[in-house]
Amino acid sequence: MAISISLVLLLLILAVIFLRNGGLKISHAVICAMLGFFLAGTSMGPTIQNGLTATADVVSGLKP
Repeated sequence: MAISISLVLLLLILAVIFLRNGGLKISHAVICAMLGFFLAGTSMGPTIQNGLTATADVVSGLKP
């Protein structure tokens, strides 16, 4: 678990650096995708999924 958390933090830092530089290349997109997969495997994965589902439900319930 400790290796997974540290890997997620490393990938998160790299993703932020890539996005701040403004040049998102293929290698950067792969790093961001890896961050998503590793983050989904942590204990925060279900919490993030529930939050996204709740947000989607609220947005779909809005009437213009």
